[in-house]
Amino acid sequence: MVEIVFLTLTLLPIFLLTDFPTVEENPDEYMSRRWEMVENQLISRGIQDSRLIQAMLKIPRHMFVPEDLRESAYGDNPIPIGMDQTISQPYIVALMTELLRLKEKEKVLEVGTGSGYQTAILAEMGCEVYTVEILEPLLQKARKALESLGYDNIRYRTGDGYKGWEEFSPFDAIIVTAAPDHIPQPLIDQLKINGRMIIPVGDLYQELVLIKKKEKGVDMKTITPVRFVPMTGEAQKTKKN
Repeated sequence: MVEIVFLTLTLLPIFLLTDFPTVEENPDEYMSRRWEMVENQLISRGIQDSRLIQAMLKIPRHMFVPEDLRESAYGDNPIPIGMDQTISQPYIVALMTELLRLKEKEKVLEVGTGSGYQTAILAEMGCEVYTVEILEPLLQKARKALESLGYDNIRYRTGDGYKGWEEFSPFDAIIVTAAPDHIPQPLIDQLKINGRMIIPVGDLYQELVLIKKKEKGVDMKTITPVRFVPMTGEAQKTKKN
């Protein structure tokens, strides 16, 4: 059964921000833009997970976009990164991550490394990240950026994310950053019982779907309309529509 979930927008209590990095503590020229991004795009829209907000304040998003687009890195919009792929707008990154309710040390499969920005968020939050990207040049570029930031809790694989990464399953959570027109059964199979998956689903019209695996079957909640690049590979061979 699919249920429509309406999100209530509430402001994060200001005391939760007291331990977050400031412009003075982190003097890179984009720190003030990250604060604006967090305040105007995330907190104002109801994002409340303090660990997530801290990660998005810390991670230099501009390092994950093409150099000629870095001035737009913190804008409220997706940005092309080449090979017909994009880095999602900050709010969608935050929303998808928060909905998974991640804990430190949880095993998370990311389907679609893309720019590597979402990967960095997961790693910064202390998860064990397994990221799969079908486009080798994108994976290598993202890996270079992630390794330059010192993350050592990420495993990388070039391959078809529709099939997941069975070798390291089951996963506590799965996040999918490209849209198939149906939910891939291999990803369901690779979730732990009570594991969560967030995935955009659809073709011309897409919806963000939150899935929780049960002993028998899954619970699904439709969150909001979205627009992601289509999932390629096996997802296109097995299209339902």
